[in-house]
Amino acid sequence: MPFDRARAAVTIAGICAFLDLYAPQAVLPQLAETFHISPASAGTTVGATTLAVALSAPFAGMLADRAGRKRTIVVATFLLQIPTIMLIFAQGMTEILFWRFMQGLFLPAIFSPTVAYVNEEWPPAQAADVMGLYIAGSALGGFAGRFVTALLADHFGWRAGFAVLTLVTLLCSVAIAAWLPAGRRRAVAAAGVPVEGATGALLDHLRNPALLATFAVGFAVLFSQVATFTYVNFHLAGAPYGLGPAQLGLVFLVYPIGAAVTPASGYLIRRLGRRQAMTLAALMACAGLLSTLGPGIPVIILGLAMFVTGTFTMMSAAMGFVGQAAERAKATAIGVYVCCYYVGGSVGAVLPGMLVWHSAGWIGCVVLVVVVLAAALGLAWRGWRLERRLLPAE
Repeated sequence: MPFDRARAAVTIAGICAFLDLYAPQAVLPQLAETFHISPASAGTTVGATTLAVALSAPFAGMLADRAGRKRTIVVATFLLQIPTIMLIFAQGMTEILFWRFMQGLFLPAIFSPTVAYVNEEWPPAQAADVMGLYIAGSALGGFAGRFVTALLADHFGWRAGFAVLTLVTLLCSVAIAAWLPAGRRRAVAAAGVPVEGATGALLDHLRNPALLATFAVGFAVLFSQVATFTYVNFHLAGAPYGLGPAQLGLVFLVYPIGAAVTPASGYLIRRLGRRQAMTLAALMACAGLLSTLGPGIPVIILGLAMFVTGTFTMMSAAMGFVGQAAERAKATAIGVYVCCYYVGGSVGAVLPGMLVWHSAGWIGCVVLVVVVLAAALGLAWRGWRLERRLLPAE
């Protein structure tokens, strides 16, 4: 099979977008101990970035609609290296939080245009498969960022991890610039959309029941992922497991499992329909999460692998639907989706620590996440009823 540069570039964009996002997650117990802060406070190193993503995402979508998909993606990947470099020299939590927030401001300008690009440049029958590649890339990026930081933390400190991530981000930027085609809709995007038109499109998106349900699903998915992988670190770092940073980094090997399985989500969605695929994915995620309450590291790892596979399939189903449900200004709609998605991540980083961790520990976190996933499934069934009418003719 010939090498497809466009699909490879989309996959690399997914890697680049998520490489830095969760990088400190595996060393949160170490940060909490070093700076004498609570688990919820340590979680703000993730929450600060996801909050910045949520705030900038709608504007990134509007920018991509006006400036063009590829241009926005390439510029953002190069600019992302600035705060990543500065993290290497940060002194104290205040500086860490500032540069983590700055990282989050650039990330939506990578993934919002990429998702819009996939929906515009491939026909619906192929777009679901390409979206699966993007999600797989994001899974690999999320794993690599956590694993590199955790692995180097034991030997050279977390600063070395950010130095390596800077180099990888640079390589991703060059590959995207070289391999991603400008796109057939470049002229339309570059022509721009009037500000009042963009505002009207945003209001239309917020009145669209199918999109509102999809935005809520996005919130629930990242809430669940961030809550799970933030507080499972504290669970495994405590008694009776006592895992160190490098060992916690190995836990994130479940992400490549999700990356390997997720490309098949396109086939599952086409075969069963989006709501049925969502149901199977949510049930798998909940079953995996409940399995982590069992004894022993192997059972917990298996449960986390099931959880990752289920939630990435849910994310693929939701993200692929945004571009179809939006009648116009698709990148803006995706920007709003990303905003809701990362608001969920910000809440997931902090709320379990404030609400259930001190009173119920890991069991409380699991129950909270299962409830949120069940609510997402109910919203999908209600909001995606008109899916077939929204699908364009192939």
